[in-house]
Amino acid sequence: MPILNALQKLMQELKVQGIVIGGAAICFLGQPRLTADIDAMLLLTNEDLPRLLLATQHSGFVPRVKNIDAFARQNRLVLLRHVETGIDIDISMGAMPLEVEMVQRSQMWQYRKLRVPLPTVEDLIILKAIAHRPKDMLDIINLIEIYPKLDRARIEKWVRDYAELMEMPELWTDLAKLLDR
Repeated sequence: MPILNALQKLMQELKVQGIVIGGAAICFLGQPRLTADIDAMLLLTNEDLPRLLLATQHSGFVPRVKNIDAFARQNRLVLLRHVETGIDIDISMGAMPLEVEMVQRSQMWQYRKLRVPLPTVEDLIILKAIAHRPKDMLDIINLIEIYPKLDRARIEKWVRDYAELMEMPELWTDLAKLLDR
């Protein structure tokens, strides 16, 4: 997949670690489903942003928004389009303890020459529970069915922490119902 190869090239040029998340990660770890873009999280700070934006040009990406530097600094999100394929990629700039830990715990998935860094199933469930959209909840159900032996303590700790931080107790209560099925 050319866009994932370009992402890998970008990470190598920047010498940063990261993972593919979102619907693309579900396609690799769960039951494939339609996804319109690629989501990734790279361990980057705002100080890394000029290097990232320069490196994206060498890797075949262009910005999807005007004033991408200001947008990225404010939202910690870099919105790009892969020129060759026309596919959008959203790169989250990860720096929070959970994000760093997810990247450290990541696993490399390989198919032929394609190598894709993915979160663990538990970490993908955590991200999906925090996002908490209907499609995320369906993804979680899919993952629970495929992987019945999950590290529930890890999932519960992080989702409870974010539920409290975001003042959204339903992040955990809704997920607990799915895990208890």
